Amino acid sequence: MRLTRLLYSLLWYLATPLLLLRLLWRARRQPGYLRHVPERFGFYGGVSGTGPWIWVHAVSVGETRAAAPLIRALQARHPGHRILLTHMTPTGRETGAALFGDSVLQCYLPYDQPCAVARFLERFRPVAGVLIETEIWPNLIHAAAARRMLLYLVNARLSPRSQAGYRRAGALARDALRALAGITAQTVEDASRLRELGAPAVSVTGNLKFDVEVPADQVTAGCELRASLGTRPVLVAASTRDGEETLLLDAVQRGGLGDALLVIVPRHPQRFDAVAALVTVRGLRLQRRSAAGTIAADTAVLLGDTLGEMYFYYAACDVALLGGSFLQYGGQNLIEACALGKPVILGPSTYNFTEAADAAVTAGAALRAADFEEALPMALQLARDVERRRAMAQAGLAFTESCSGATQRVMQCLLIG
Repeated sequence: MRLTRLLYSLLWYLATPLLLLRLLWRARRQPGYLRHVPERFGFYGGVSGTGPWIWVHAVSVGETRAAAPLIRALQARHPGHRILLTHMTPTGRETGAALFGDSVLQCYLPYDQPCAVARFLERFRPVAGVLIETEIWPNLIHAAAARRMLLYLVNARLSPRSQAGYRRAGALARDALRALAGITAQTVEDASRLRELGAPAVSVTGNLKFDVEVPADQVTAGCELRASLGTRPVLVAASTRDGEETLLLDAVQRGGLGDALLVIVPRHPQRFDAVAALVTVRGLRLQRRSAAGTIAADTAVLLGDTLGEMYFYYAACDVALLGGSFLQYGGQNLIEACALGKPVILGPSTYNFTEAADAAVTAGAALRAADFEEALPMALQLARDVERRRAMAQAGLAFTESCSGATQRVMQCLLIG
């Protein structure tokens, strides 16, 4: 074992008490972090099911949704195998259960401790593995290579910030990348950054998220809600992050909403109550999606406090404000909104989706704003401009259609027997 990986492994073992404390801390707001804790250390006594397994790792919600078309393609091509789907977050696990039900087996991927990784691989003995997006775990990758197991990194994206972090890891990251059976990247820029870190060969296949199937039931329900609101403009602030709701609501207080309904959908469920408090303390009438019922005429804000319903919220809106882009979070996925023909307003921070965001703006499917003070009146004006919204809708649909096909390109790179 290289000295760098030995030291890396030692740090993981020394961090075990901190890992447990972190689970406890996160469980204060999200109790799911205290369930299945042994799995995080490679113990799967409560997991039943027999393979042969093709293993797919999707860290959280976004990666799990992105993996959906690939998982269905794997199931179709390899009907004699079962899919083992691993996660790192409870919300990812919940999303996987909602998308796939009993057609896959779910569990947590263990922390990157050599013994835990060995127990995981020995328990399931996957014939091949697929890591979704940027999941570079040196001990896991080394252990898979030692077992001659094909392990791929697909739909990879690597921002300049993440590249700088991996560059500091030096040989640790380089050895891991070289031990993978193959890498597919979302963009030419992502591929270039991976090669600079030492990846020997990277294929550019596009973004799997353009191939995600739109759930018809959510779209129908969202359209019904939109119809029930009549002529009221509907804005959705989608996948908002900590601090953004405060800025948005401050902009609402200064500029007003008129008769519009603002739908706020926080990215993380543990923040639902905190966001509700931010709304009520400002004297704005609030309703929760989880409470169901008709939206009252004087309701200013609908809190999207349900999981796995992003398409519902997009279908119900006229204009989408993209969360994660108005503070330095790098933005969230805008593809879902474009796929439903919804105009998108982006903030200044989109480094997680640079190419997709720039392409959507160039195509006329999205607009940029410096902050919520600029974005809110822009959204209200756009919501009332039927012709412009129609043009942006057509641009969004054409944009997503032109970028589809990543699933088949990735499948061509996976040499699974």
